[in-house]
Amino acid sequence: MNPVLILRFYHEIVLKKGNRYLFVQQLRENINKIVKGYDVDSLKHGPMVTTISLNNHLDLEALKERLVTLNGIEKFSIGYRVSLDILSIEKAIMKLIECKKGDSFKIRTSRTDKVFHLKSPEVNKLFGDFVREKYDLKVDLNNPDIVVNIQLLKNSALVSINEEIGIGGMPVGVGGLMAMMLSGGIDSPVAAQMMMNRGAKVIFVHFHSYPLVDGTSKEKAKELTELLNRYQFDSTLLMVPFGQIQQKLILTTPPEYRVVLYRRFMVRITELLAIKYGAKAIVTGESLGQVSSQTIENISVIDNAVRELPMIRPLIGMDKNSIVTDARRIGSYPISIIPDQDCCSLFVPKHPVTKGSLKLVESIEENLPISQMVTEAADLAESLHFHWPN
Repeated sequence: MNPVLILRFYHEIVLKKGNRYLFVQQLRENINKIVKGYDVDSLKHGPMVTTISLNNHLDLEALKERLVTLNGIEKFSIGYRVSLDILSIEKAIMKLIECKKGDSFKIRTSRTDKVFHLKSPEVNKLFGDFVREKYDLKVDLNNPDIVVNIQLLKNSALVSINEEIGIGGMPVGVGGLMAMMLSGGIDSPVAAQMMMNRGAKVIFVHFHSYPLVDGTSKEKAKELTELLNRYQFDSTLLMVPFGQIQQKLILTTPPEYRVVLYRRFMVRITELLAIKYGAKAIVTGESLGQVSSQTIENISVIDNAVRELPMIRPLIGMDKNSIVTDARRIGSYPISIIPDQDCCSLFVPKHPVTKGSLKLVESIEENLPISQMVTEAADLAESLHFHWPN
């Protein structure tokens, strides 16, 4: 009896009804990528569950570490696939319970197929009595130390203990392609991961002012992309030089409007690159009121510079503490807090405008060769590609 890794993907996918097969198909493709590099003995896809058996059993634990970034998985555990009979299920339960410590337990049964001759409550009682008598454990339905999961399929049964919670959400690839404006800060990596969890695939656009400043922000962008790539397997990072545009704006525009103007040019360039790469939206890590450029008035002025694509701000209503908590959870926080000379902080005035006037901004931009500036910056974008697992 060889152990298997059991992946369950009920979560939101089960709600998709007529289109469910599209979500399941994408998740199966992503699971196939997750097992890359492992000596797979068998990989079996069921309607809402996948089991993976590896020739090296020790690799099952290592493979579990990859699953924490697999969107669409509700729960996963190591267990056994056995014949659909009482004796085989009892043997699997014995092998699992003998590896666990605890004083209480419960049996949780689901019947994916109704071919088994007992109903779920009857199965719970049958194997509950078996465990209680053999191991002298007490039944605790509310807070047990050990939860034995039995899933009855058409031709086999899956038996596992103490399932671990996955990140849920939607499989990456079902939500389309979006362009993420990736700074070196705390917010944008969290926003990117949130969109991936909704099934979107993301290309990253990072603006830098190197060599006017050091290259720390570029290195941070690479590290963040490499980290976030574990959620979507393949990523493109576009490094856009922004120093020349900043220098021109500094010489020709009022200081208090520089940040808003920077952002308007950034979203224009991002939109141009997004369209080039086939992305259908622009995503930012902005949160309402967090800094001067993120007031509703300035957001409105900035959005006006985008002509074709929608702007998506998944963090718009979140506070900083919540964002930091999520950054710690996904592992981006230690990278984001590394000091760097961000391009947006270059030559920022002491008192930037908080309630920008679109009419005034448009009058300022009238004398600027906007199309030329945007096209030149986009053409100079450096493209880097990331793959995982390698």
